[in-house]
Amino acid sequence: MNYGHALRFGLRLPVDVGCGPRQLIEMACLAEQWGLDLLVIPAGTAGDDLEPSTVASWIAGATVSLGLSVEARPATLHPAMLARAVASLDHLTEGRVELALQAGPSAAASGTADSVAALGEAIAVVRELWNVLDRGLGRFTGRFYRLAGAEKAAPAHDVPISVDGQGQDLLRLVGLRADEWSTGPGTAALAQGNRAVDEAARGAGRDPREIHRRVTIRGGFGERTGRFTGTAADWVNDLLPLVVEHGVGTIVLDTVERDVAAGFASEVAPALRAAVDAVLPRGWSSARVRRSAVRARRRPGIDYEGAPPEMAEVVEPGDPAYARLRSGYLRGGAPGIILRAATNEQVTQALTFARRHPGVALSRRSAGHGVSGRSTNDGGIVIDVSLMNAIEVLDRKTRRVRIGPGARWAEVAAELEPYGWALSSGDYGGVGVGGLATAGGIGYLARGHGLTIDRLRAVEMVLADGSVVRADDSENSDLFWAVRGAGANFGIVTAFEFEADDVSAVAFAQLTQDASDLERYLVEWARVVEDSPRDLTSFLIVPPPRGGGPALALSRTMVDAADRETVLARLEPLAAISPMYAQDVVVTSYAAVMDNASDDAPVSHGEPVSRSGLLRHLTPQFAAAAARVIRSGAIGWFQLRSLGGAVADVPSDATAYAHRDANFSLVVMGGADEVVDKAWAQLSPFLDGLYISFESSLRPERIAAAWPPRTLSRLRELKSVYDPEGVFGDNFALTPAANHPGGGTP
Repeated sequence: MNYGHALRFGLRLPVDVGCGPRQLIEMACLAEQWGLDLLVIPAGTAGDDLEPSTVASWIAGATVSLGLSVEARPATLHPAMLARAVASLDHLTEGRVELALQAGPSAAASGTADSVAALGEAIAVVRELWNVLDRGLGRFTGRFYRLAGAEKAAPAHDVPISVDGQGQDLLRLVGLRADEWSTGPGTAALAQGNRAVDEAARGAGRDPREIHRRVTIRGGFGERTGRFTGTAADWVNDLLPLVVEHGVGTIVLDTVERDVAAGFASEVAPALRAAVDAVLPRGWSSARVRRSAVRARRRPGIDYEGAPPEMAEVVEPGDPAYARLRSGYLRGGAPGIILRAATNEQVTQALTFARRHPGVALSRRSAGHGVSGRSTNDGGIVIDVSLMNAIEVLDRKTRRVRIGPGARWAEVAAELEPYGWALSSGDYGGVGVGGLATAGGIGYLARGHGLTIDRLRAVEMVLADGSVVRADDSENSDLFWAVRGAGANFGIVTAFEFEADDVSAVAFAQLTQDASDLERYLVEWARVVEDSPRDLTSFLIVPPPRGGGPALALSRTMVDAADRETVLARLEPLAAISPMYAQDVVVTSYAAVMDNASDDAPVSHGEPVSRSGLLRHLTPQFAAAAARVIRSGAIGWFQLRSLGGAVADVPSDATAYAHRDANFSLVVMGGADEVVDKAWAQLSPFLDGLYISFESSLRPERIAAAWPPRTLSRLRELKSVYDPEGVFGDNFALTPAANHPGGGTP
């Protein structure tokens, strides 16, 4: 019987008091150089004086790709401590760790059956503390171990747990809970053990293929004196039946002789791979079998077995990676499947899969920051292109750069800084390129350099039918026009080409001022910004007053200059508006300002409500209405961003972002639609248009506000051409024009 597990070859470190720190590193580095897959770090390394996970940490720092199987006895190290140690090491090694557990006597277990029962509880404790898919503290009550409420911490990947040994109780435990069974190479014991493991697995609703099989062997080269002696060919003949007839997938050599280990790696391993491939049918080890615990969390309506195998990663609700990929930056989610793509071909495969599920929600994600939360969903499909994050300088003379949609703007800024270049790109470095560069891009350099899309020169994208096209001013120019301001409606952009700006040092001012006279402050701030030269761009946040205190105005202002006189001339009018509580002014790089994002995965749970609008001018009437809304406490976030200048230089019909005459962008956020809408009704009479990146509502009137009538009509005509079936309907979806084949109703 073969279980379809790809062959792996490993080396067991010698259990030897004389194997000191240098020898451990030397053996590990040799194993990696030889191309072995796994290094087993036994309990009892260096004569029981060294703890295995600590030894593994020592070795991990000296290796790059070698898998590390850490043996442990829960009887000597509490499984809760073991779980945290292994999870930490797995993160530090970027997913190279495995855990091998051994049954043994404990203070509470006084026999073989009790030892196995204690081992089973240890596995349960470890899995409970790795299970971050179920929120809350880890809890477990058993005969041997208890958790009254412990912090969970998931490893970087789905760390397999193997169990070593024989005996009916232990084999049943393997079938019930383990990911791998480890034993000796005896064929009779393998056959009997496989039957027992498979029977227990099926009884628990598991597929026996979930459980890998490992054997540890000893041998030597030279004279043939028994199994695993003689020539490499002799070894292959001995090992082949173990793989083909008994399903062994991992073969570990236990030896202290380096020549034997080298021969095993360089001669036996490749010859055995070839021999197995010659005997078993093509593709025998290509199928991935999900654990039953993963399958139990699948959502209805999705053909999980039909997920494209070409993807860089397929993440299901039961996978450990799901916890960090399910949500967006501001909004929680529970998608049914996440398809992670790293190439155009993989995006096409993911889109083909999605189109086979017409009734299932489809979301697209670059970095998941979007305020609207449409980069995730509930029970649907997410196509994630965050792995497409390369940043490449194409031409230094023309400042042409190619950027993947999954790159974040902090990374872009850092990459461009050595050249003295920058791209205006919002105010938070954690935002992904894909979402912002298809909507507009209102950044700290907007008044001097325009929107992000104004520096865009070409895109490569996958259309609704799966075709890959290039669009620029000369090729697919109508599509290129639409991408700049409405790109989410027309495809998945897989590469952007920008012409970066020359930007040297900048000044960045963070001012906190008294805004007791809020109406006056808003009007004066807007007046100063509009009157300022284009090298100044300012954003303003006014939080609701707390505890009866005065309103505060928090401005974040960038001056595209570094000389003291210019910076002071630009900032003094802002500082003069009202008394100052705090100020921080620095001359720095644009990249340093954008280096404000955490690398932690978003774990948001909420459902924030946002409304967006555009203002030509900030009048006293608008300021009075805004002050009432802010003081009411109905919203938790009020922000104004300055536009105008270079943004207005671009003709309104040059891109799908058409509201070029606006001098300010407004966004408010709160916790409930009805509350925010009531407050927003006081502001909307003063607004003309909206910026789609900051809007969470999908009401039809918001579509009309996003694009003026002529722009909207042209977009709908193009929707009829490029996406008549409405495949891309997750983000400000346009209705195709009715007078085109496949078009919808007005």
